[in-house]
Amino acid sequence: MALLSMALRTSIARFRVVRGTVSNWDVWKQAPGWLAFALSCEFAAVALPISDAVLFPRRGMDLIWLAVLLALGVGQAELSARIERMRRWMSGETHINMTSVWYLAGAVLLSPAVVSLLAALLYLHLWIRVWRHVRARPPHRVAVSTAWALLSCFAASAALRVTGLGPLDVGMPSTWRAGAIVLTAALVFESVNACLAAAGIYLYGRKRSRQALLGTWSDNALETVTLCLGGLAALALVYQPALVLLVLPPLLMLHRSVLVKQLEVAASTDDKTGLLNALAWHDSAQREYSRSIRENRTFGVLMADLDYFKRVNDTYGHVAGDVVLKAVADTLRGQVRDYDVVGRFGGEEFAILLPGATEPGAITVGERIRLAIADMAVNVPLDGMHADVEGLTVSIGIAVHPAAGDTLEKLLLAADTALYRAKSAGRNCVISSTQAP
Repeated sequence: MALLSMALRTSIARFRVVRGTVSNWDVWKQAPGWLAFALSCEFAAVALPISDAVLFPRRGMDLIWLAVLLALGVGQAELSARIERMRRWMSGETHINMTSVWYLAGAVLLSPAVVSLLAALLYLHLWIRVWRHVRARPPHRVAVSTAWALLSCFAASAALRVTGLGPLDVGMPSTWRAGAIVLTAALVFESVNACLAAAGIYLYGRKRSRQALLGTWSDNALETVTLCLGGLAALALVYQPALVLLVLPPLLMLHRSVLVKQLEVAASTDDKTGLLNALAWHDSAQREYSRSIRENRTFGVLMADLDYFKRVNDTYGHVAGDVVLKAVADTLRGQVRDYDVVGRFGGEEFAILLPGATEPGAITVGERIRLAIADMAVNVPLDGMHADVEGLTVSIGIAVHPAAGDTLEKLLLAADTALYRAKSAGRNCVISSTQAP
């Protein structure tokens, strides 16, 4: 009886530890809207393939194609594992997964349930061999990204069933029908994946810019290339199976070229905020200045400096200060246009380039930024817990070409002088270089 009582107390104690650990997971700290969306996607990613497997009989070729595509996907991942780890270390908000080559090939060759299984197995392999070894996204974000991949594959394969186009290997389709099968699957896959990712990014961080939600033109071009390779891989498997090996060399070269691009971006990016560093921002400003001279148009420069930022570091610590700087950088990007250039000059000072802006327009942007930062409440780590940093303010100096100077150096000096005047005027204000002292 004593042993039974001891075992019961031990079990209860373990349950409490597990319950406490689970309740502290970061996933529960996310916005309710994002959490509901993520859980819905994950539920659908499990329920839909199971339902499809129960309602529709498995095709005879499904297991063969599954084994072939799984071997190709795992082989590609193993050959590019080192590069992929480096890419993951340097990855920004938007990350294109080149495994979509095999997702699309699976969508045109497999039933919806089996292609979902293929996506799950490839994601699991990438997690084991690559992603868990590097500074990756939080596990809950990896889980929902996996769900989006499964749902995109499922939708692409299901679309072929609904439209009557059917799998690529049935009846040796004509050239036009084969093209329609591949293009339909690619369009559905990309549309579903883009919509799910955009909705998730918006709900997770309330980002609204086109680049944040849909990625850059370079990201989308890369995704298009991988889908094209996926279509070619599927066609090769059906008509000339040995030729599918020719897909691997260009795919590996894509990995390397993207890594080179990320290295170039890293050299021009501030690692704490993700903004351009001072040198890269100055290069962009110089190009915009030269363009404005040629086209005889204006552009504005904003210099913004957080007020009393040292108090944040002294009160909450430098780790919390870095979190605040990143949040401020995200706010700045959210208050300007996609083609405006935002950079960090060092410390808590930021610079914003506004192509085509007039002085009244630049002042309006400055006031919008000032109010947005004043409304911020940044959740930061503090002694193993969390705290909200509120009451942030910013001083902003503005200069507009050509009124404030006929060279870039003069313009920057005028904006910096206006910033100093804003500090002297009591902080938390916007002052233009042409305003009377």
